[in-house]
Amino acid sequence: MQITIRVIGIGPGDPRQLTLQAIEAMADVDVFLALAKGETKDGLLQARRDILERHAPQGYSMVEVPDPPRDRHPDDYAAEVRRWHAARAELIARTITEHVPDGGIAAFLVWGDPALYDSTLRIVDDLTARGDLDVALEVIAGVTSASALTAAHAIVANRVGEPIHITTGRRLADTPPGADTNQIVMLDADLAFRHTADADDHIWWGAYLGTRDEILISGRVGEVADDIAAARTEARERIGWIMDIYLLRKAR
Repeated sequence: MQITIRVIGIGPGDPRQLTLQAIEAMADVDVFLALAKGETKDGLLQARRDILERHAPQGYSMVEVPDPPRDRHPDDYAAEVRRWHAARAELIARTITEHVPDGGIAAFLVWGDPALYDSTLRIVDDLTARGDLDVALEVIAGVTSASALTAAHAIVANRVGEPIHITTGRRLADTPPGADTNQIVMLDADLAFRHTADADDHIWWGAYLGTRDEILISGRVGEVADDIAAARTEARERIGWIMDIYLLRKAR
């Protein structure tokens, strides 16, 4: 079976942040595929529906694929992610076979940009490796949450001539000396900066960027760390899920 898969970056949440290329890429898609992550994250699916209602042709088709369960605290993190991706690929391959015609086009709408801390392209690699689908891959870049964060705070990500390090909360403590001048940190459920940053370091934090639920907090770590933790906890309990990111900058 031959199929084209489009992986379309849709930005961090605001439908106005889609590129013209992304909108054009939606025009002839046969089926949009969305991983359903349960009722508490239905807002993520609804945000995709809102984008499709605004930019996709009338009568578009979206099929929800139940996301397989995942161990969030495995002994072997890399092995668990590989197992989870393989399970996802199996479900997605089955869905494609059932809902997409031979020679048709399926598309994923990816938060932010598909190349930055997103697993969709790896899942497509798994689909291709299976051998039962002949996949042509097209990738459309999207506005990243990192650029949405700096825009929301109206700041530059680095001081003149300084490097920028992009990492995750899980790896923040492993940042090598000299790379910690300006750090953009994603996927940090535990707010690791509270254990790695100095009180005088500066942080710019944002959640639900580009949506009506957007929250922004900035200041010295010693002054705003508790505010960020409290805001994050309250928002997660109220909305049911959270996507946040921050820029951490060493004090001079």
